[in-house]
Amino acid sequence: NFAHGEVVMIGAMVAFSVIGALAPSGLPPLAIVLVAAGCAIPVCMLVGYAMERAAYRPLRGAPRLAPLITAIGVSIILQHLAMMIWSRNPLAFPQIIKVESYHFAGATITSVQIAILAISLAMMAGLAALVYRTRLGTAMRATAHNPQVAGLMGIDANRIIALTFVIGAALAAVAGVMVASYYGIAHYAMGSQLGLKAFCAAVLGGIGNIPGAMLGGVLLGVVEALGAGYIGDLTGNMFGSNYQDVFAFIVLIAVLVLRPSGLLGERVGDRA
Repeated sequence: NFAHGEVVMIGAMVAFSVIGALAPSGLPPLAIVLVAAGCAIPVCMLVGYAMERAAYRPLRGAPRLAPLITAIGVSIILQHLAMMIWSRNPLAFPQIIKVESYHFAGATITSVQIAILAISLAMMAGLAALVYRTRLGTAMRATAHNPQVAGLMGIDANRIIALTFVIGAALAAVAGVMVASYYGIAHYAMGSQLGLKAFCAAVLGGIGNIPGAMLGGVLLGVVEALGAGYIGDLTGNMFGSNYQDVFAFIVLIAVLVLRPSGLLGERVGDRA
């Protein structure tokens, strides 16, 4: 789903509007952020369900290129809707919670970074528990492996796929609030790059492997940070932080060439 990054963007934009409306109310800052996230989640869930129902379900069984092109089209539509509703200019995301800085082993860590790490770990643990420890997760994995056989076993594939889109959209809403809070900016085009980075992380870890996607995301961030720092120093900042995004796609190309199944993906041999 290459339009998933745009769902993240919608979550950030909705949170921007809610925080801007509640900031003068006198509510505690943390309560305002929680309300903003609580409003962004159902909106993104609705967007995710609408995407699956209107754009992807009719193409089920079509050649693989058709859903890919549709995803790009949905991405463009969501970007332009956001541009019409909010603005085409970057929006300064309200920083209503005081940011504290902590120094550890020569590194500076902010309270926002700590909160993002804690929330991300909690969401990853919750998602892993859902997929691997519940009947719904078993149905999801069965549907992903073979929808036809899953249907013969009594699983409603359409319902499971729709629920998967809705759950993914809810997680995307929280991610949108965190990304906008970290960078302090919300923009209608912010989702496209995030979606590509998520794809790179999934390929790096192994498509269809949740722990692999988590590992891929961490490794991708480390590669970007180290690449921007060390290569920037070696080249006199000729290829520094301005080229940070390039390193992600270099890693993607290298993985596709050397190990297409990803780090934790299963190798599939040729069949006679």
